[in-house]
Amino acid sequence: MASSLTCAGVVWALLSFLCAAASCVGFFMPYWLLGSQMGKPVSFGTFRRCSYPVRDEAGGGTVMLEQCGRYASFQGIPSLEWRICTVVTGTGCGLLLLVALTALMACCITDLISRTIGRVAGGIQFVGGLLIGSGCALYPLGWDSEEVKQTCSNSSNQFDLGSCEIGWAYYCTGAGAVVAMLLCTWMACFAGKKQKHYPY
Repeated sequence: MASSLTCAGVVWALLSFLCAAASCVGFFMPYWLLGSQMGKPVSFGTFRRCSYPVRDEAGGGTVMLEQCGRYASFQGIPSLEWRICTVVTGTGCGLLLLVALTALMACCITDLISRTIGRVAGGIQFVGGLLIGSGCALYPLGWDSEEVKQTCSNSSNQFDLGSCEIGWAYYCTGAGAVVAMLLCTWMACFAGKKQKHYPY
């Protein structure tokens, strides 16, 4: 099978896919923030949550429903900062995934990625990583929302977790973005083969 990538380009394609996968999985999973409420473990993502209080029709009180789900609407996300984080991080993940899938296709298709296209792809990866990093930086601004305070013993505030802790999905998303920004962007410059100039 012919490839339009150099040896460094093949490594770039695989690393790009791993970074995109790490960022996308971390973004989708609701384990960015971990705490407890009513004695049950609770976790949050940017647009998903695990374990939430519901009214008990039989007993008339409130019980914790231990399952994960999305918020009912975009406006249902607990804070404006988390809404912005969802859009920004989702866009960044989309860009990383687009470049990663194109790079993987270039392993099998000739003349798909030239040196110039590789550099443009690296630039797109840098922007994608920057967007995800911005989303990760915005996320702590939403820790002062009422839902998070209830989960963190009413002691959380912006950039102050209270009794909660940061979950693995937050680190996974951020790590994928950092590697994409620093390593993949650099490797993309050497990914494509020089184009052959044909005399006409």
